[in-house]
Amino acid sequence: MRLSDTIESFIKELLTQEEQGVELKRNELAEYFGCAPSQINYVLATRFTLDDGYVIESRRGGGGYIRIVRVVSDHGQRLSYLINERIGEAIDEASATRLIGQLVEQKVVSPEVGGVMRSAVSASALSIPIPDQLKDAIRARTLKTMLTNIARQNRPGLS
Repeated sequence: MRLSDTIESFIKELLTQEEQGVELKRNELAEYFGCAPSQINYVLATRFTLDDGYVIESRRGGGGYIRIVRVVSDHGQRLSYLINERIGEAIDEASATRLIGQLVEQKVVSPEVGGVMRSAVSASALSIPIPDQLKDAIRARTLKTMLTNIARQNRPGLS
């Protein structure tokens, strides 16, 4: 496992223990993992974004801290945000895969459904002789259609 993955897992474990938020000291965390504070910054900047469902607050200096807060929203609001704002008109395979992984992690979809979704937006599913920009547009439409269907299925009172 890469150091970035280990740091991410460690922080997420703290978040499950501490409910919705956790406060950390960047230098202490870097010392614990035997890395530079910039490595901690990298993990926070790439794995704990608003798109991932987190808000980061930080204060630098001697008494500085990093506060990581999990954004609480219902699945319907999350799916609506993804469909209407996050995905856009095109999305590359790596971004789509990361987004689906977040949905599985947040238990919006099961691991099995996530696997089917990843397959549907994969390079092998779109291995047709068309420009990459068109593949990314098809991938975005496919992903939005799947998320719309999931949102309909999860609506109370509907089967």
